[in-house]
Amino acid sequence: MQEALIYDAVRTPRGRGKSDGALHDVQPIQLLTSVLRSLRDRNEFDTSLIDDVIMGCVTPIGEQGADIARTAAIEAGYAESVAGVQLNRFCSSGLEAINMASAYLMSGQVDAIVAGGVESMSRVPMGSDGGVLFMNPQIVARHNIVPQGISADLIATKYGYSRSDVDRFAAESYRRAVDAQTNQRFQRTLIPALDDLGVTLLDRDEGVRPGTTVESLSKLKPAFEAMGKMGLDGLALLKYAQFGAINHVHHAGNSSQIVDGAAAILIGNKEFGEKTGLKPRARIKAFAMVGSEPTIMLTGPIPATKKVLKRAGMQISDIDLFEVNEAFAAVPILFMDEFGVDHSQLNVNGGSIALGHPLGATGAILSATLIDELERSDKQFGLVTLCVGGGMGVATIIERIG
Repeated sequence: MQEALIYDAVRTPRGRGKSDGALHDVQPIQLLTSVLRSLRDRNEFDTSLIDDVIMGCVTPIGEQGADIARTAAIEAGYAESVAGVQLNRFCSSGLEAINMASAYLMSGQVDAIVAGGVESMSRVPMGSDGGVLFMNPQIVARHNIVPQGISADLIATKYGYSRSDVDRFAAESYRRAVDAQTNQRFQRTLIPALDDLGVTLLDRDEGVRPGTTVESLSKLKPAFEAMGKMGLDGLALLKYAQFGAINHVHHAGNSSQIVDGAAAILIGNKEFGEKTGLKPRARIKAFAMVGSEPTIMLTGPIPATKKVLKRAGMQISDIDLFEVNEAFAAVPILFMDEFGVDHSQLNVNGGSIALGHPLGATGAILSATLIDELERSDKQFGLVTLCVGGGMGVATIIERIG
């Protein structure tokens, strides 16, 4: 079996996913094209050596539709022989793109792929593609499907996480993100977003807010309590009747930020490196995906992590660093409690609460951040995992080379 080797990674800044965000006027094709071009230009590889471009995109309609991966490959000036495909496994799509690329490489069917993702949440709003999982009344009722925020509050209720617990985690995410940004820990991977004239629109993650504290977060109202009272709490409690009521603790400050962004990772076999003169930075050691209970929905990282560790023949203690997507604060808190992981090993540069969650790109951004941090801290093994809509989880183990 061939190895799936990671040669480089780039990403845009994450811009606030609103009409006044710095990247709102940038079309998603421009975001994705910019990372493809940067990846090529800074590594100076012949794009005809690339077999495919695989990109996650959670809302693949309108400006993000019509196979944006192939469109971006053409627009970026890649060789016509480079194929392209977009995929959607909800929040884990960017990591799924990496895993799919790795599977192709490990099987020996390709030599090199660019994988990653894109999401312009300010221009193509989350949920605007509809979908029977969340929109079909019969399916919603039959499977007790509720919005993810209520699922997060259900996790907090089930495992006894208080409002102060989730706010403390969120405040620390902001503190770490501010520290990482101040000390330029994202600079190897981060490229500035430019307009058509080459003027910089954004050169850092826009959502980082210095001075965020537990006290300031405590003033925010629960975001999902009102919709819960409209009957959605009752729908969830049909399956979790033992709790009586859901404790609503999540709000805008301890949930992932809506942002725009894109990322691309260059993955190839050993022969690709020899042809291009590039040295690999890391390898994909193992990956796994699972389905999980769809009402509570967001617990998938736990069985996915158990599965990938077993597949790799490793223990949780073998992993040096973790990137667990901060879709909602309760998700990484539960992960740490389940595995006994110390917070000093997890999301050490902040996470999606402070930095943002550009749905289709997040898995690739977390992977790039992990590789950078493994190198900076001289560690060997890292694990990336994300919870997924509909009740799923994806996890990947990355090994630093060198």
